[in-house]
Amino acid sequence: MSASPAPVASNKDHNSDGSSTPDPPEAEPVWTYRGYRLRSSEFTTAMVHFFRAEVQRSNVWRQRLDTTTNWAVVTTGAAIALAFNQEVHHSVILLNVLLITLFLYTEARRYRYFELWSYRVRLIETDFYAPMLVPPFHPSPDWAESLAENLLHPNFPISMWEAFGRRYRRNYLWIYLILSLAWVAKILPFTTQAQSLPEFFKLLAIGFVPGEYVLLAGIAFNVGLLLVGLLTQSLHQATGEVLPRYGADTIGVNGSHKFKSGKGAWFRQTRRRQQLLALIITDEPKPIADQVLKEMKRGVTAMDGTGMYSGKKHSVLICALTVTEIHQLKSLVSQVDPNSFIIVSPAQEVLGRGFLPLNPEDQD
Repeated sequence: MSASPAPVASNKDHNSDGSSTPDPPEAEPVWTYRGYRLRSSEFTTAMVHFFRAEVQRSNVWRQRLDTTTNWAVVTTGAAIALAFNQEVHHSVILLNVLLITLFLYTEARRYRYFELWSYRVRLIETDFYAPMLVPPFHPSPDWAESLAENLLHPNFPISMWEAFGRRYRRNYLWIYLILSLAWVAKILPFTTQAQSLPEFFKLLAIGFVPGEYVLLAGIAFNVGLLLVGLLTQSLHQATGEVLPRYGADTIGVNGSHKFKSGKGAWFRQTRRRQQLLALIITDEPKPIADQVLKEMKRGVTAMDGTGMYSGKKHSVLICALTVTEIHQLKSLVSQVDPNSFIIVSPAQEVLGRGFLPLNPEDQD
């Protein structure tokens, strides 16, 4: 976050008789940023309250995850107790499997929301509070922009596949295993009751669905769940998990952490901020450039251009910025020259001061 202290008043005040009063205590520095004027204490207080709010919100979604798991456990116990009644068909266990799958999908969706709030909490922990414990205070230069971008444009840190696989491995694998064993125990007497294989499949039938299809569907369903659990095991973008860290981590091409061994704990999800390139076609280049340099602390490059339809000469200003600065840029330009023409396009990569380091060795 760019900041500059506000000018401090004169050190001495003169009375009417010419005498001077003692020097007043030095004023607390004021942070000026995009039109805001906040003292350091005010900024810290705001961050503390924001942190408490995000922790509370993540705790609420954590409780919702536990609630869904409790539903799955209770319904499983009830279904198994009911299934071992001699008069109850074995399909009650299969129906409970479908209900548990619905709970798993719901929990995976809730887990993504939990990860959204946990990402903000973790970002503040690693880049605001942790540096305070190791003077000098030196947070990561992109943490404020990353947090602001997440507030303006919330997005899930993890995919639905990772959330589904992680909740399946953590909780639901054992629930499905218990249901499978209960179903086998329920149909085990059929092996003695049936005189032949066709008769055995007839006992397995559910309504108009043949027993062969019921057995194949059950095997395919459980094998599919196991494959999802195994294939998503290498995904480690979740913020709410405390896992051991193996191997050295590196920054991938898209700005995310990669681990050489394929395993690793989440410490701080480093993602490249969305970078943009703005072209401003205007007849007031100097006032606009001055405002961008002063208010946004962004560099501006001017080029000469010609409107091919009108033949008039115009100036073209080029400015690299992030997604959180677009609104301020449009506001500044509209105040100076409402007739300006602005083109904003995504940039594949912006290297240099204020963005990614130009030297790859400085990207740690």
